[in-house]
Amino acid sequence: MGMNGDWRQRSSVSPWIGLAAHCINVTRGLTPDLARGLARLAALLSIVALAACSSLPRTPYTAADASTSRVLNLDGLRRYTDEPVANFSFEKSNLSATRTYLALSGGGADGAYGVGVLAGWTASGTRPTFSVVSGVSTGGLIAPFAFLGSRYDDTLKEVYTSGIAESLLADPSIVRVLFGSGLFGNTRLRELVARYVGPEIMGAVAREHAMGRRLLVVTTDLDTQRTAIWDMGKIASIGTPEALQLFRDVMAASASIPLVFPPILIDAEAGGRHFQEMHVDGGVTAPVLTLPDALLLQGRLAGNARLNIYILVNKKLERTFELVSNSTIDVASRSLSAITQSQTRSVVLSTYDFARRNRLGFHLSYIERDYPAAPSEGFDTAYMRSLYQYGYDKASAGRAWTTTPP
Repeated sequence: MGMNGDWRQRSSVSPWIGLAAHCINVTRGLTPDLARGLARLAALLSIVALAACSSLPRTPYTAADASTSRVLNLDGLRRYTDEPVANFSFEKSNLSATRTYLALSGGGADGAYGVGVLAGWTASGTRPTFSVVSGVSTGGLIAPFAFLGSRYDDTLKEVYTSGIAESLLADPSIVRVLFGSGLFGNTRLRELVARYVGPEIMGAVAREHAMGRRLLVVTTDLDTQRTAIWDMGKIASIGTPEALQLFRDVMAASASIPLVFPPILIDAEAGGRHFQEMHVDGGVTAPVLTLPDALLLQGRLAGNARLNIYILVNKKLERTFELVSNSTIDVASRSLSAITQSQTRSVVLSTYDFARRNRLGFHLSYIERDYPAAPSEGFDTAYMRSLYQYGYDKASAGRAWTTTPP
């Protein structure tokens, strides 16, 4: 989140390549053949765009509508990272004393690492109760359970190591891409979220929210190209069936990788006009959410606020050597991987610099460079189980966290 949209707009990488970067690097859920097919598809996006006329029409709305839109007819259910610091009311009300903040990054199947770290942290007896938890992409799926504490460690382990994740990428269809908006439908993703997130979870989140804790999940609003931060506790506190549906939709949207899964359309209203906003994976614009852009740029926290920041990165941060095949797809894939890694490192480094200037606690965990790569590009259950155990062992032995970036 420490990176703003202006940087990305100044990048020499075209918008199409940037989108392909996220598809290739955030998800590890494709078999080698499907991964190559998706790369070819990304290279032919200009052709695919011609099929847009066959997609379902949307209710038009304007930038002015977007600037005043509300969801569930309520204000404050979400903020955007480029808003003024004063708009983030939780910053002022909940950081007057020492607080703990857990930021969970994207990473696809590598989210098994973060799940293992959380369970191992519980086993070590040193895991804190977090004042704020944020999640992006796979981190957005983990965040509600991490927020509610160790009693949901087994739930997360089941999601990431039982093999259920493999079903998310079953039955790919090029027809869905040409005449829809994703290689895979989102039925299984929605079913997965609904299976584990019901009234009990929403009620528990609402109770913690009432005590001053905050749960934040990030999506990318494609219409405005802005990073949306959803206040999940505020949504949960509404307590209606519509609020539960929005809660689930935000989680699914945060993990809806463009081209792979269709976007999630969220009902909104402005000035009496009703329309739908298009939301996709939060990692498109923010690989991990730490602090608002304006706060990082401002450089100082107000008053005597104290904060311990824990950034749990579900991927490798260190550069690795690889002899790249001189083929279009492999060169593109490796280049795009470097872009994603660089963006994540930039957020981590800017947050570290901010923490150092403000004398805040900074803690970072990530998959180390020498950890073996996945045997395939799929949601390989054996690999995810191994990665879970790797994270668990590091955390239970007190080796998961470092106080400086690599």
